[in-house]
Amino acid sequence: MIEQIQTYFYEERGDEIGEIAAESFLEFMTEELGPHFYNKGIEDAKNLVEQKVMNIDEDLLALERPIK
Repeated sequence: MIEQIQTYFYEERGDEIGEIAAESFLEFMTEELGPHFYNKGIEDAKNLVEQKVMNIDEDLLALERPIK
């Protein structure tokens, strides 16, 4: 990641940054953006589980037998 950050800064801004600066930038971005990505992952997982539970409910209802 450090090399990718350095390359990005050079290609996009024409600035060369050292390894320590790139590490600091990565740490900052991780602290600032990490929780957003984590929460999005949790939200996606929750939606997937809810969808699976709905499918199970539908499948179980389809198995019910009529009562005379």
